[in-house]
Amino acid sequence: MPRIDLSRQAAAFLEGLPAKQARQIAERLQALAIDPSALPSELLRGYAPLRRLRAGEYRIIFAVSDDSVEVRLIGKRNDDQIYKALERGWRK
Repeated sequence: MPRIDLSRQAAAFLEGLPAKQARQIAERLQALAIDPSALPSELLRGYAPLRRLRAGEYRIIFAVSDDSVEVRLIGKRNDDQIYKALERGWRK
């Protein structure tokens, strides 16, 4: 079972959320740790191998390797801030 590695940005965002939303995202992260391919995620065009996953009104940006799921960003779905942050911080 892969382990979940949160970036500093993702961890900080998660800590700042109300309990209900944080729990909702934590449940999705646990499901990713069990089987990353079981959840309906999409590859991000231009940012492979990053994928995106919905968690209620939030989006999780992550990459899967053999032994871990690296969560890069967590943010609101309905604005472009998460993608702007991705552009600023993306390193191939």
